[in-house]
Amino acid sequence: MSPTVRTDSAGRARLAVLALLASIVVPLVAAGLRSVLWALAGIAGLALAAVGVWWTLAHTGVLRALGAALSVAAPVAVLALYAMFGMLGPALLSLGLWLLAVTAARTVPAPGHTAAFQQAFVEAPRSPWILMNPRSGGGKVGRFHLVEKARTAGCRVALLDADQHQDVTELARQAVAEGADLLAVAGGDGTQALVAEVAAHHDVPFVVIPAGTRNHFALDLGLDRDDPAAALDALTDGVELRVDLGYAADRVFVNNASFGMYASVVTDPAYRDAKTRTTLRTLPALLTGEDAPRLRTRAGRTHVDGLQALLVSNNPYGRAVDAARPGRRERLDSGLLGVVCVRVANTAQAACIVRGPRSGQLIRLNAGEVVVESDTGTLPVGIDGEHVVLPSPVVCRSAPGALRVRVPRRRPGRPRASGTAPDWPRVVRLALGR
Repeated sequence: MSPTVRTDSAGRARLAVLALLASIVVPLVAAGLRSVLWALAGIAGLALAAVGVWWTLAHTGVLRALGAALSVAAPVAVLALYAMFGMLGPALLSLGLWLLAVTAARTVPAPGHTAAFQQAFVEAPRSPWILMNPRSGGGKVGRFHLVEKARTAGCRVALLDADQHQDVTELARQAVAEGADLLAVAGGDGTQALVAEVAAHHDVPFVVIPAGTRNHFALDLGLDRDDPAAALDALTDGVELRVDLGYAADRVFVNNASFGMYASVVTDPAYRDAKTRTTLRTLPALLTGEDAPRLRTRAGRTHVDGLQALLVSNNPYGRAVDAARPGRRERLDSGLLGVVCVRVANTAQAACIVRGPRSGQLIRLNAGEVVVESDTGTLPVGIDGEHVVLPSPVVCRSAPGALRVRVPRRRPGRPRASGTAPDWPRVVRLALGR
């Protein structure tokens, strides 16, 4: 580690430690030892809100109405109580300082930590080929004039026809057979995954044009989702990254494969046109009904059963409370699958979920291979938003460095190196200059 980097890390460590200490001191100054009681009141409010959410999702009728009211009333009541006794300001300040401390601590590189992606500068392709879906993202292909701009950049463009079924994988294979030395997709993550698999198989570069609705893969590559055309700069001023692909049985995914509740909900034909209504209608049976799915998983040496939902991701997602990168993947080349498991069967377990991973209801794991199974012969799976049914058990695995991705050298969301979790003993030692 260079002296400049070491000095920068020490500064971040001091900021993290000072913010953490301040988050403790603020409520102590405001309320003395009674601050412990105020903290317990806040935790109780969160637990009641979690119970309310559970009743809303897992039941119907009066209990659902009570749950919806409780999920709102509990945190509002706690905030009103804080305000009444002059604790709202100190509580918010303490929370802000704690978030600052965690964020600063996470940006302190761990020993031997490398950049989020290893990249190499490359020459422009001679015969690039791009598949475009005009319907993706509400018509982004037409709105951003992607066809014209791609052809101006020397690309051969293939447009999907909404009126007939086309085999995306076969189109990509044919393009390679005809001499394409780069494959690209302007569409959603599901289409991206199909073409990415062909690119990986033939070891040709792949370019992501974020023309879908969510574009999570593009987000974690650092691309500008608000300007899909900017991704075309990868053809003339790009760098190449080696990233992993995930597989669920023989189906590739660039983001994740979901099992259980979500995968079952999206099988309903009404889901596409009425997502919220369909979800609320089907969830009670999926959570507490006699036929509610119960999943089992094996991730490395860890076995977990009694799960209602399970998400297997191509590289681990950050925690939702991480202010630096909430719900995003810091890197796509770790060679690991991320696993998030949900196991909530009753009201008591719903209340305990506020404890996070220690509760046993929300479980996070990392592994190179994950096996998912149930008592049924098949499992519905949502693979990058596309619904499929696979034979049980489903073996998910990571293919490290399988895909060559070209991205613009200058991109707004370029990932920065940071630690995956705060290592507080090391942060304290750095802050003290040791």
